[in-house]
Amino acid sequence: MKKNILTLLDLTKNDFENLFQRASELKKRYQKGILDQPLVGKSLALIFEKPSTRTRVSFETAMIQLGGSPIFISAKDTQIVRNEPVRDTARVLSRYIDAVAIRTFSQDLLRGFAEFSDIPVINALTDLYHPCQVLSDLLTIIECKGGYHNQKIAWVGDGNNVAHSWINAAAVVGLDLTLACPKGYEPNREIMEKALSLNSGKIKVTNDPLEAVNGADIVYTDVWASMGQEREQTIRKDVFGPFQINTDLIREASDDAIVMHCLPAHRGEEISEDVLEGPQSVVWDQAENKMHMHKAILEVLITGFNKEK
Repeated sequence: MKKNILTLLDLTKNDFENLFQRASELKKRYQKGILDQPLVGKSLALIFEKPSTRTRVSFETAMIQLGGSPIFISAKDTQIVRNEPVRDTARVLSRYIDAVAIRTFSQDLLRGFAEFSDIPVINALTDLYHPCQVLSDLLTIIECKGGYHNQKIAWVGDGNNVAHSWINAAAVVGLDLTLACPKGYEPNREIMEKALSLNSGKIKVTNDPLEAVNGADIVYTDVWASMGQEREQTIRKDVFGPFQINTDLIREASDDAIVMHCLPAHRGEEISEDVLEGPQSVVWDQAENKMHMHKAILEVLITGFNKEK
């Protein structure tokens, strides 16, 4: 039976652990020069409506290293832009390929595609969620901290799609997560209420970045204006100014805190240059781990979560 990753709520805690274990195994074997190619003869379609550097390249490279073939399709080149129903595209592509990763604005479009698809559908980013990003981020935390339990995670900035996926992850695996956002820029209320209803993890929202970062083991930020919000850039700079990750704010975190950013970073805005390039920053390891996590995701979705390794 096929499995999708449209949000992290599609996964169980056991699914998370299986992905972390497999991504770690694949990374270690890759570093030793061992070639794992379980997806020979398989293909992955990448349908992207939004631009991408890391997500696109890491998915393409992951599929190639696993022995499969990635097929990049700009959304503007599909018949969807000529009003072909998404369900028709989904049913046809299901007969050609083995999995699809979609990067788009609308979560509803993603759901509609998945409903009529016979193959696994992966959310490679929507306006509401970025699940694969958070899976790779958690892999980085496991590497740096030995695990994610008993770690205080502070999100500082916009209550955006990455923040929503952190909230979902906290609800599934039980994270200690505090999100500091300016008033009016908090996470989606329905997403918060759903996560809290699962009664797992400690999830809190505040308007005070100092409160969130105090004693934190992981400090995470993202751009203040996401794709599609460029017209709000000037306004957001003023509103988000006190939420910059800089040396003064990092002093409030634990001495061995790590700093994370999903990139691209706007130096001097959401994060200062010295913190981004400083010794506590793990953003480059974080970016690398997208490829290793995507390899695990592709393998388990295409070959099956329950397959014995």
